[in-house]
Amino acid sequence: MAKIKIAEYVQESYDELMHKVSWPTWTELQSSAVVVSIASLIIALVVFSMDIVFENVLKVFYGLF
Repeated sequence: MAKIKIAEYVQESYDELMHKVSWPTWTELQSSAVVVSIASLIIALVVFSMDIVFENVLKVFYGLF
């Protein structure tokens, strides 16, 4: 009984992935990858800038003592 349910589940999953899902085109994937890459670079630069600013603020603060 369990084997029948597993086989039925696998068949339904395959059918859903192959016939009911709209997959993006290669061009859409490329443009999405560019957007993600640029967003990641911007976030990395913001975090880097915050790190440098906090480092300098703490150096000034600890230099007072």
